Amino acid sequence: MSKTLQAIRGMNDILPGQTPIWRYLENTFAQLLSSYGYHEIRLPILEFTELFARGIGEGTDVVDKEMYTFRDRNDESLTLRPEGTAGCVRAVLEHGLAGGGQVQKLWYAGPMFRYEKPQKGRYRQFHQIGVEVFNLPGPDIDAELIGLTARLWKQLGFGESVRLELNSLGSPEARANYRAALVAYLERHVDQLDEDSQRRLTTNPLRILDSKVATTQAVLAQAPLLQDYLDDESRVHFDGLRARLDAMGIAYVVNPKLVRGLDYYGRTVFEWVTDRLGAQGTVCAGGRYDGLVSQFGGKPTPGVGFAMGIERLVLLLETLQLVPATLEASPHAFICAFGDAAELAAAGLAERLRDALPGLRLLVNAGGGSFKSQFKKADKSGARFALILGGDELGARVVGCKPLRDDGEQQSIAWDALGDYLAPWVASVDDKNEGRHE
Repeated sequence: MSKTLQAIRGMNDILPGQTPIWRYLENTFAQLLSSYGYHEIRLPILEFTELFARGIGEGTDVVDKEMYTFRDRNDESLTLRPEGTAGCVRAVLEHGLAGGGQVQKLWYAGPMFRYEKPQKGRYRQFHQIGVEVFNLPGPDIDAELIGLTARLWKQLGFGESVRLELNSLGSPEARANYRAALVAYLERHVDQLDEDSQRRLTTNPLRILDSKVATTQAVLAQAPLLQDYLDDESRVHFDGLRARLDAMGIAYVVNPKLVRGLDYYGRTVFEWVTDRLGAQGTVCAGGRYDGLVSQFGGKPTPGVGFAMGIERLVLLLETLQLVPATLEASPHAFICAFGDAAELAAAGLAERLRDALPGLRLLVNAGGGSFKSQFKKADKSGARFALILGGDELGARVVGCKPLRDDGEQQSIAWDALGDYLAPWVASVDDKNEGRHE
C-alpha cells in the first residue's frame, strides 16, 4: 500500500478558512507601514549558506542546529532563509541601496525555515513580517519602529495584552568586556548550569541569560549586569530612546537579561511579549545591528529593524477573540439559472455585469439543480440578491431580482437595466466597509 501523501512535519497548509485572517493582518500592516513611509522589498528564500554563518553567527542555535542547508547541482552550499535581516542587508549592499548615506526604510513578508521541534505557535516553516532601516543612527528611529508596532497592536485590538521589554547591548567592546566578566562568573558555577547553558558557555554565553531553566536562573540572579558595562555613547542612546518612548506614552520594562539570539545585534534590543500564548510569548522582536553591513564587506552603515511572526499574531487574535466578524466580504448577487439556455445566458450576463460594475462580487450557480437547491445555495453564500433566470425570464430578457437580506419584494429587472439597479449596492458606504480587508 502506498504511503499517504501529507505535508512535511512543521510545514502547514493555510486553508481557505484561515487565509482571510492572514490577509487582514498583512493588509493592516502594509497600510500602516505605507503611512510611515516604508517601502516593500521582496527577497529570495534561498541564499548562500555563508550569508547566515557570517551574519547570524557561528555558535548560535540557528546556525548550528536549525538551518535547512543542502548542496545544489553546482556543489554550492545553499540555505533556506531562517530569518530576513541578513538577506535584506545582502540585497541593500548588492544593489547599492544605502550607498552615499541614503536612508532606506524597507519591509518584507514571507516564509522562514528553522528545523526545531514543532509546537503551537512555532513551526519549521513560519511566516514573518520584517522591517529594516538603514543610515539612521539615532534613537529617534528606534522609537519610531517601536511606536508603529504599538500602533499596530492598538489597531488589532490587543494593545493591553502585550508588553514592551527593552535593553541595550552596548558597543562591541562593551559586550566583549561584559562577556568576559559573565563567563568568569559562570565558570565558578558551571555544575549548576543546565546542559544547554554549559554548551553555550564556550560558544554564545550571552544567550545563557535567556535560559528558562530554574536552576540556571538562580545562578544568574547574582551574575554581573550588562548595564554596568555599557559605554557612554550607548548609555546616551538608550536614555534618548527611553525619553522618546515616555514622550510617546509607550510603557516599557527594562529587562537586563534581554539579549536576543542572533550575534549581529548591538545597542537597542526590544521584544513585545504576551502571557496569553503560553511558552510562545514573543510576538515581535528586534533591535540595532550597526556593524552588520560592514561585516558583509560594506561601509559602516547604521541599521535597525524588527520581525514579527504571523502565526503567533493570528493565534493571539483567535485566543483573544479579536478576529473581525466579517473578513470575507459577501457577494452582492448570486445568479440562479434553470435550463441549458438560461445557463448559457447567465454566463454572458455575468461577464457583462462585471464589465459594467468593477468591484461587483457575483457568483453564478454551477452544476444545475432545482429551484429550491439553487436558492438555498444563494442564501448560504451571503449574497444580498438572488438573480433568477429561467425560461420565462429568458424570453422577456428580464431577471427576477429577489432580496435575500430583507423583506423586499422580488422585482423583474430588464437585462440592460440590471447594472444600474445593482450599482448603488456595490458603491454603498456599508459595502465599502464590509469589504475593506479584501
